[in-house]
Amino acid sequence: MEQHILDILNDLYELDPELKEKEDELKKIIKELLSSKPVVEIDEEFKNNLKNELIKKLKRKKKKGLFVRFSGKKLAAVASIFSLAIAIVVVNNVYKPFDSLKLEQNMVTRLDDGSTLGTTEIIQNEMNQEPNPLNDSTNREYFPVTIIPEAGENAPVTTTTNENTRADWAGNGINPQGPHGMEEQTLLQYNYLKDLYLEDEIPPAYKDLAGLSGPPQMEGTNEEDDGLLDIQTVITEHNTEEYARIYENPFLSAMTNPLSTFSIDVDTASYSNARRFIQSGQMPYPDAVRIEEFINYFTYDYQEPEGEHPFSLSTEVSECPWNPENKLIHIGLQGRKISFEDLPPNNLVFLLDVSGSMESENKLPLLKGAFELLINELRPIDRISIVVYAGAVGLVLPPTTCNNKETILTALNNLNAGGSTAGGEGIVLAYDTALKYFDPNGNNRIILATDGDFNVGASSDSEMIRLIEEKRNQGIFITVLGFGMGNYKDTKMESIADHGNGNYAYIDNLREAEKVLVTEMGGTLFTIAKDVKIQIEFNPVIVDSYRLIGYENRVLAKEDFDDDTKDAGELGAGHTVTVLYEIVLKSYERSNLDYLEPFEESEEQLKYQQSIITDDAYESNELLTIKFRYKQPDSDVSTLIEVPVMASNTALENTSDNFRFSAAVAEWGMLLRDSEHKSNATYLQVLELARGAQGPDLKGYRAEFINLVESTRHMNNY
Repeated sequence: MEQHILDILNDLYELDPELKEKEDELKKIIKELLSSKPVVEIDEEFKNNLKNELIKKLKRKKKKGLFVRFSGKKLAAVASIFSLAIAIVVVNNVYKPFDSLKLEQNMVTRLDDGSTLGTTEIIQNEMNQEPNPLNDSTNREYFPVTIIPEAGENAPVTTTTNENTRADWAGNGINPQGPHGMEEQTLLQYNYLKDLYLEDEIPPAYKDLAGLSGPPQMEGTNEEDDGLLDIQTVITEHNTEEYARIYENPFLSAMTNPLSTFSIDVDTASYSNARRFIQSGQMPYPDAVRIEEFINYFTYDYQEPEGEHPFSLSTEVSECPWNPENKLIHIGLQGRKISFEDLPPNNLVFLLDVSGSMESENKLPLLKGAFELLINELRPIDRISIVVYAGAVGLVLPPTTCNNKETILTALNNLNAGGSTAGGEGIVLAYDTALKYFDPNGNNRIILATDGDFNVGASSDSEMIRLIEEKRNQGIFITVLGFGMGNYKDTKMESIADHGNGNYAYIDNLREAEKVLVTEMGGTLFTIAKDVKIQIEFNPVIVDSYRLIGYENRVLAKEDFDDDTKDAGELGAGHTVTVLYEIVLKSYERSNLDYLEPFEESEEQLKYQQSIITDDAYESNELLTIKFRYKQPDSDVSTLIEVPVMASNTALENTSDNFRFSAAVAEWGMLLRDSEHKSNATYLQVLELARGAQGPDLKGYRAEFINLVESTRHMNNY
């Protein structure tokens, strides 16, 4: 038996010398499995018994990150069975039965050097493929597949490749469409399944996908190829998720660029979408990380507004955690809270995507569950219409008051996915429906729920934006809810919400649906201030330079601030908005903010003009002045507010939980983006700040944040 163990281990080490570090662990597993088995001849009964024992062992063991690669031509049958079972890696440290797992989209790639891309990738080995001469010198092929939990044994099984992977293949001279390309080899091989299960135990969904009636012949193969005729060829969908390129705000001179102007943002989609990536074991794309949406995902304990304005203002100044020589300025807005019972009647049009791309469990089924939560919270005076779009559009529920919830829920639950995506036509019908039943004394709003895949009809972005801008001026706002993965169109959905006087959230589970549509329903559905703009004027006597953290796609020209025709963000009832600036002080100010000296006023030599610093700037201890403009929801004329912010030497440990927690979120966002401005940011510092500022955290959102930071810290080996 010892010789059999050594033979297995030697083959493993030949393929991956780093596995020697796990020798004791590997020996122990193999010994446990073979301790009472005389290995003389390997028959089918022995293989099945060994396989079943190995799976039982793996169920009891929590082995994370154990990636094993085998060359089946050299190993005995025992090793082959061992390799297949060991490939069922524990995801998130908890083993799930294979029939409740789903091959995750967006995570399949080809690794010729045996490396892996994340903590949950799985090497599915020894598919008995014809050696690919384009691979490494040992002529082996490795097939990583990611498996994540998915409820139900009939869960769909899909694999996809992304554009980066395709580029990597091309760079290595591999044709992804060729006979050895991953797109032709989805790797759901019936023989593989037979080795993993007894034949009658294979889940129905996998049997169907394995094609028991006989898979099609693939180009470039023949009957001599080992096992190729047993592969079900499934042409996979590409990862077509879309995110707008983010160019981070730079540091700007307070002398030559004293004004910083931008629109507020209450969207939260970026945070919950990034959470979806992380919980599936993958780092989010850098451009999927919008730091302001991370910060504004959380509520903060700001003072309630008093007086005529619908929001209050809070400010704090302290040292910047990731760069202590600089200052961090925290600006917080608190929208007036209004009891849901006191809100005006809702005229809501649900615009629901039921196209074929919405078929998977995390799309239409989750959408139904989310909207059911909302429907159950609405009042009898509220009215709902349902418009759906796929290959065609239709009004499946005419305006119905919520004293008929059973009728509304029946219409919702009868929806099925299928067809193409006439999203543009759906938006037109939804606005027409909202306008036809417009309530001048109510809240008229469309709630669009989709993965954003508009691909038939009036789908050009510019055409839809013009329509949405026209309708918002008629008092119909829009909320956008994103679902799903793989073909997720973040760019389009964010744009619709921004131009439609609305907000944008991503729903990755029912808990998030409850947050957006129940807990924060007032802010999601009811606007208390529209076109809210902020303009900061920095005092160049004290401030050398500054950087707005996040809000890159909300930056406005300084002239836009006083222009009431320029659109900006909306503030919902009870919403909080948080803004952070990192500032660099004049060098002699860092130790003593009370002592000022004159300095060279003109930092740039201009031919026709030069900057002049006023006497007030020298005499003041103000860092900056904040100016706000906002409109009442039914007004086209803005109101102006001005608030100065004084310099401060407050130590970081003496700041509020609001300050430190928002700083932790911003620092984490910079780490996820690998920001050039992250300076001394670390995951450990993020955790220290967040844990010390967690506060009451009644809903557990901040505790969840801490867990996500821990996950990304381990992914990056920190």
